[in-house]
Amino acid sequence: MKDEPHWLSPEEQRAWRAFIRLHQKLTAALGRDLQAHAKLSGADFEILVALTDIPEGRQRFQDLAKTIDWEQSRLSHQIARMTKRGLVAREECAEDGRGAFVVITAAGRKTIEAAAPHHVATVRRLVIDRLSPDDLAALGRISDHILEQLDNIAP
Repeated sequence: MKDEPHWLSPEEQRAWRAFIRLHQKLTAALGRDLQAHAKLSGADFEILVALTDIPEGRQRFQDLAKTIDWEQSRLSHQIARMTKRGLVAREECAEDGRGAFVVITAAGRKTIEAAAPHHVATVRRLVIDRLSPDDLAALGRISDHILEQLDNIAP
């Protein structure tokens, strides 16, 4: 006999659905804001941030996919679009003929530097300034706790 599912209690379901709705609405609002003010998609921004977090602004393709937790095919399509717009370049790896690097271009760096101040102001307005210091600390602890579990799950 198959085990019965351990259904969510009404309070657990309310919290879960509120979290999902928050994630969906926040992602959509930030995406619309990036598009309107910087002509960047959320995906563009995520990749540019990941590349600017590295001093040399370049990362092996497969490492970038792991960094942002994307499938390689999705990343490949996104990098192709961003390359056409001059935000990133793809460089072959001299040591490994099969490998490639994704490199932020000067135009990509200029774009992210112009977008970041408005983006952080939006994050502050929509999230950070809405929370008390205790709420912000709790959000950080909760996020870290869940991320620790997710990071330990093999892909």
